[in-house]
Amino acid sequence: MSLTRAYLCLGANVGMPRETLALAVATLARAGLTIVARSALYRTPPWGPVPQPPYLNQVVAVDCPLDARGLLHLALLVERMLGRDRAREVRFGPRTIDIDILAFGDARIEDSDLQLPHPRLMERAFALVPLVEIAPELRIAGVRAADALARLDASAIVKLA
Repeated sequence: MSLTRAYLCLGANVGMPRETLALAVATLARAGLTIVARSALYRTPPWGPVPQPPYLNQVVAVDCPLDARGLLHLALLVERMLGRDRAREVRFGPRTIDIDILAFGDARIEDSDLQLPHPRLMERAFALVPLVEIAPELRIAGVRAADALARLDASAIVKLA
């Protein structure tokens, strides 16, 4: 069985975010992903124009037996299982859970529903800070994750114990 290393960013700011993130990681593992590494939890300011509470974010590295689209479907299924209703939410609004695929091996995909690597990763400190914790040398579009993070202001991001 061929496995692909993928990096997922998980975020939540509704309900019990810490517990939701832990349950999301456990659910992904039960679904057949091997959790290779997981960052600490980080409290991050909300991203976008909608007033809302801070997020908890975490990045996990997984070895995945699925193709990229299969991983996307699994992530969306886990979101639904944990209470996310995309049809009722506001864009960039509060989230019970959000699971984004940051990178899937060296895949480059430009479809309407799946873009890899994640097209806004390099401008999102809330994703890069935990990513750099577990994979500083990871290259995204030829740029080391640590170098991309060095270009951003991450001063509002707090690592939690």
